[in-house]
Amino acid sequence: MIGNIVATNSISFILVFLEGILSFFSPCVIPLIPVYMSILAGSAKNSGVDGRVTYERKKVFLHTLFFIIGVSFAFFILGMSFTALGKFFSSNKLMFTRIGGILIIFLGLFQLGIFDFNFLQRERKININFADKTMNPFLALIMGFTFSFAWTPCIGPALSSVLIMASGASTALSGNLLVLVYALGFLIPFLVLGLFTSQVLNFLKEKQKLLKYTIKTGGIILIIMGIMTFTGWVNGVSSYLNSIGNNQQSTQENTSDDTADTKESENDTKTSEDSTSNNSSDAVTSEEDTANDVMPAVDFTLTDQYGNEHTLSDYKGKVVFLNFWATWCPPCNQEMPHIEELYQEYNLNQDEVVFLGVTNPKSDAYPNNSDETKEYITSFLESNEYTFPTVFDETGELFLAYSISAFPTTFMIDKEGNVAGYVPGMMTKDIMKNVINQVLDSTN
Repeated sequence: MIGNIVATNSISFILVFLEGILSFFSPCVIPLIPVYMSILAGSAKNSGVDGRVTYERKKVFLHTLFFIIGVSFAFFILGMSFTALGKFFSSNKLMFTRIGGILIIFLGLFQLGIFDFNFLQRERKININFADKTMNPFLALIMGFTFSFAWTPCIGPALSSVLIMASGASTALSGNLLVLVYALGFLIPFLVLGLFTSQVLNFLKEKQKLLKYTIKTGGIILIIMGIMTFTGWVNGVSSYLNSIGNNQQSTQENTSDDTADTKESENDTKTSEDSTSNNSSDAVTSEEDTANDVMPAVDFTLTDQYGNEHTLSDYKGKVVFLNFWATWCPPCNQEMPHIEELYQEYNLNQDEVVFLGVTNPKSDAYPNNSDETKEYITSFLESNEYTFPTVFDETGELFLAYSISAFPTTFMIDKEGNVAGYVPGMMTKDIMKNVINQVLDSTN
């Protein structure tokens, strides 16, 4: 696939690891640590002759290990959108998200003492003082997989950036290593807590008054997270967090542009030449490896900002540059001027190359879509003088069909209507031209 065109030579595994650690300290994770630990340590509780409560370290560590395997499993699924397993989970993402939301709500109600589950506690009553909850590795695995959905609003931007790098890595191994390094950074703190469960929980028990409120607060947070996961509010929160990041980056760019422009102009030519040369060989190799792996592009009929309909199958005989983007996405904003320039250079979609943007606007019927309203997006295009057609996927079906999990993502459709490759992440103009030429050459 042309996705290999993004090299990983400059990626810092240390920074990805630190990003994972910082994700652990997010507001979706930290407040619920007493909840996680009390549930995972449930069946490992022992009372000594002196009345002191201890927890079997090996058993707690085993439960914690399976918990983080469940979380990691979700991370890796997100990073392999185009494998059979990844496509299955992507196509059924709504179902898994809603099931996960329901489970999280039930856990929150249990934590508040409203529900009574035999498989979560041995006694028929709920004690605030850490009921003797039973736990096994399988339940810990399911719990970890479920909670990974609820953490989306807080770690979504960080995880997305890692997935962009991973899916654009030169090899599958290096891409999976990136996800693994991020997962380790995020999950090692859980293992540390698993090793010191007795000390932490005994400390919390000494703070009994505070603990009562912590457990109740944790239950309320779980219910809120479950509702957000079930209804899709997490998408809106992720979009909001990304828009904040966009505003912060714009401010930083405005203050640094004056001092950076000269240096960038001196280095652009050399960097572009080196990048295009290296990535060209990567893409050619990838195309040879996947020559027999034909994937027909998912057809669609959607309307653009001018009110014109576009049907993908109508463009058979042409190469289609299909770019999925969002107004709040900084990398999208950086590459869109290049797309506009190429749209003009390739004769406004009149010749053998067609440029199409795709967005996912919010509406009253779909309030949790990934971008702003159609009117806002149209105004955004006009104010920036982007004239290439951008179609509106108002239901999100096209985003789901193409397993879009990061912005920008570009698909190259060959003249036969098949997917020639895809590129997650931002491209320079030279790389765009290189990719287009490769697809043109492969079908001429």
